[in-house]
Amino acid sequence: MASLTSIATPYRSSSYPSSSQALRVKLAGNTLFSAGVRSPASSSSSSSSFLTIRSAATKPDKPAAEVDWRQKRELLLEKRVRSVDVKEALRLQKENNFVILDVRPEAEYKEGHPPGAINVEMYRLIREWTPWDIARRLGFAFFGIFSGTEENPEFIKSVEAKLDKEAKIIVACSSAGTMKPTQNLPEGQQSRSLIAAYVLVLNGYKNVFHLEGGIYTWSKEGLPIESEED
Repeated sequence: MASLTSIATPYRSSSYPSSSQALRVKLAGNTLFSAGVRSPASSSSSSSSFLTIRSAATKPDKPAAEVDWRQKRELLLEKRVRSVDVKEALRLQKENNFVILDVRPEAEYKEGHPPGAINVEMYRLIREWTPWDIARRLGFAFFGIFSGTEENPEFIKSVEAKLDKEAKIIVACSSAGTMKPTQNLPEGQQSRSLIAAYVLVLNGYKNVFHLEGGIYTWSKEGLPIESEED
C-alpha cells in the first residue's frame, strides 16, 4: 500500500490552506505517515511559499482499533468472548435480555437491522481537516476511495450512555469475521464487530458476545428485520 511521506500546499500566514487549494503529494513506502507542519521561512514569504506536511509529528497515538489482530484475538479469547450464530442470538435477545449492538454506519443500520438493536458506529467518515486528516484523505483518494473512514472517537462514550458495564451485549456488523481458525485463516479474520468487541472488553464490559455471520446471515436466515426512514 502506498503512503504519503510529504504533502505541500500554498501557504497563507493567516490560516491553514483550504481543501480547495492545490496539493502536491509524494508517495512512497508502506505506511501513511502523519502530519507535522513546517512553516515558511519568514512571515514575508510570498504566495508561492509552501506549507509542508511530513513525518509523524502530529500523528495521534495508535488507537485500540489499530492494534494487531493477533493481539486483539488473544484478548478476546482470554476474556471468553464467544461467537453465537444468528438463531441463538435471537433467542438470547428474547429470553435473556441480551442487547444487539449494531456497529455498522448509521445509514446501513437504518436500511435494516434486528428489531431492538441499538446503533453505535465503530467507524465514521473522516470529519476533521487537520494536517493529519488531510494526509489520510489523500491516502484514501490515491486508491480511489473518496469517503475515507476513521475509528469513531466517541464509540465508548456513546456505548456507555446506552449500556452499563454489566449489560449482556451481542456485537454485530455486516458479515462479521471469526475467531475460529481455518486452513486458510489460521488466526481467523477480524471485522468491525470483533474490533468493537475488543474495544468493549478493554473498557471493562464483562458480557460481550459476537454475532457470527453478521446482519447478512441474520437477513439470509429470514429472521426479523426492521428499517427506519429519515
